[in-house]
Amino acid sequence: MRVPDDDILLFFDAHRAALTLFAALEEWIFERFPEAKKRVQKTQITYYHRHVFACVSFARVKRKAELPEGWLTLTLGLPYPLESERVAVKTEVYPGRWTTHFVIGSQEELDGELLEWLEQAYAFSESKGGVRT
Repeated sequence: MRVPDDDILLFFDAHRAALTLFAALEEWIFERFPEAKKRVQKTQITYYHRHVFACVSFARVKRKAELPEGWLTLTLGLPYPLESERVAVKTEVYPGRWTTHFVIGSQEELDGELLEWLEQAYAFSESKGGVRT
């Protein structure tokens, strides 16, 4: 695990239990998309190349009682409504663009299925011009 910078530590200040999970997710993102960049903001960490393709946050997209310890929310922009029990919330923010939120509570959830969706979000952001950075 890389040593997180001060911005990351500040972002996770109230959520230290999720830091290891975040580190695994970020390693996974940069291994697959080495050209990607990140921007740490107050409420989310945004991953982008030409356009945003993923965000990590602590957005409560499930009831508190349903959230595992050490959780985080992964948000992907997709061109279609994803039908999966793993989706916590999906919203069509404009025609043909769906914001899809997942609650990730363990490293086991960083699997091939999630990687496929992440790759689709990246390809969608590159091809159609998602939110410009």
